[in-house]
Amino acid sequence: FAPVSRLPHVDLIKTIATMATKVQKIMVQPINLIFKYLQNKTRVQIWLFEQVDLRIEGQIIGFDEFMNLVLDNAEEVNSKKSTRKGLGRILLKGDNITLIQAVEKVQ
Repeated sequence: FAPVSRLPHVDLIKTIATMATKVQKIMVQPINLIFKYLQNKTRVQIWLFEQVDLRIEGQIIGFDEFMNLVLDNAEEVNSKKSTRKGLGRILLKGDNITLIQAVEKVQ
């Protein structure tokens, strides 16, 4: 019999484990990106679930494990009507969030 370390499936398992470790090092966790937006005071745009014409823009000042967000200086952006409505400080439930992206600053 061959030693356990010489069996092909053992080498495959070791290779897969090594690859998984490498992937974990480069993978960005969603919560870490949200935290980065919070730390950098980045203005974000949030796409709403089943509300394709409405988006929310604001600065994340708090969040939890359910992706509920507290936004400051929030605005409702209606792309169909090309209007913006100031909302102030709001709590946006995570269930309503489809996408979060940084807003590019308009010069």
